[in-house]
Amino acid sequence: MKILIKNGHITDPANNIDKIADLLIENGKIAEIKENISQSYDEVIDAEGMFVAPGFIDPHVHLRDPGLTHKEDIITGTNAAAAGGFTGVACMPNTKPVIDNEETIKYILDKAKDAKAKVYPIASITKGMKGEEMNDFEALYKAGAVAFSDDGRPVENAAMQQKAMEVAESLNLPIISHCEDLKIINGGIINKGEVSQKLGVKGMDRTSEDSITAREIAIAEGTNTSIHIAHVSTWGSVGIIRDAKARGVKVTCETAPHYMIFTDNELLKENANFRMSPPLRTEKDRQAVIKGIADGTFDMIATDHAPHSPEEKADFRKAPNGIIGLETSFAAAYTALVKGKIISVNRLVELMSTNPAKMLRVKGGSLSVGENADIVIFKDEKWTFTEKEIHSKSKNSPFLGMTFDGKVKYTILNGKITYNDCEKGE
Repeated sequence: MKILIKNGHITDPANNIDKIADLLIENGKIAEIKENISQSYDEVIDAEGMFVAPGFIDPHVHLRDPGLTHKEDIITGTNAAAAGGFTGVACMPNTKPVIDNEETIKYILDKAKDAKAKVYPIASITKGMKGEEMNDFEALYKAGAVAFSDDGRPVENAAMQQKAMEVAESLNLPIISHCEDLKIINGGIINKGEVSQKLGVKGMDRTSEDSITAREIAIAEGTNTSIHIAHVSTWGSVGIIRDAKARGVKVTCETAPHYMIFTDNELLKENANFRMSPPLRTEKDRQAVIKGIADGTFDMIATDHAPHSPEEKADFRKAPNGIIGLETSFAAAYTALVKGKIISVNRLVELMSTNPAKMLRVKGGSLSVGENADIVIFKDEKWTFTEKEIHSKSKNSPFLGMTFDGKVKYTILNGKITYNDCEKGE
């Protein structure tokens, strides 16, 4: 099977390609990139006026499978991923059972064999995510885990976290830290500040994030190990990470589109679709996130795709934190950052594809000849996000009703089209 992508703007930061050209896919691989390819083909995609880039890779999603499949499952989650231009997603371990054993990893990988995106399991650092006993990282890696994290229950014991980082470093595997001290949060549900006071609800103090960010960086610096900081939301953490990078600490970090677009003023609507962990912060924090993206402090953009059912999200004060984001991540980031003249298209592809592949140590993130044809084709095009665009089982998005400027037109996985916005009925 040969697919020819004609006249697209090839955008591949990994290979320093930024030009109008054709791309030929043959037998699921990228066969050739050049102007005016004249070989025969089975199918042609006219990409004139569109960008052709390596498929996006999300380093932080919750697929809820196994055990919580009323919210999402591996198939519906990867359907949503394909609609958002993703060819790979890394799933967090807070499933039932927790991803802390070879059997659960095998279940995930088996179920994902025919999915519309590659699924990379992230195993827990500790058994059951209880923070008491470390997992066997090497055995879980051999089973298919690509990284380790205790996700929303960060390891409380600093000595155990240090040991985990040292073991992971010896295996060249990433540790991902969700930096929130749960004892400081102590039942808070939104950012602690003027809005939480107005609503009369318990707030989540920003020190919960900043203190753990500082701890992880101190461990990384002291032991010369690597750490990846998930979903950064505060001006304090942005500054801590920026300073650490300047000192040569091996730290990478991500943020999410909602932190660059919204503030906690949205919570005055008492709509639980604006509640997530960490929470939306203030305008000062939002501006710090934008500045961190502009100056290179941030290495990548993640979604923290966290589906919850409509019933669970119905009561603002009792709802669980978390939002979906796979269908809107690129569009929101393109609108805020590229159209906002913060970064280039090339840099956005680096943040959403090249760098996540590098951090996770997985294939992808480039359009190198001979590599798997994992490709996204997108266009500067206005569109409005409504429930009919949602492929996830859950609908808990703060972006519903928003108009964006960037639209994914095609997603291609291993040379097969998994999403086609140009085809009626899609």
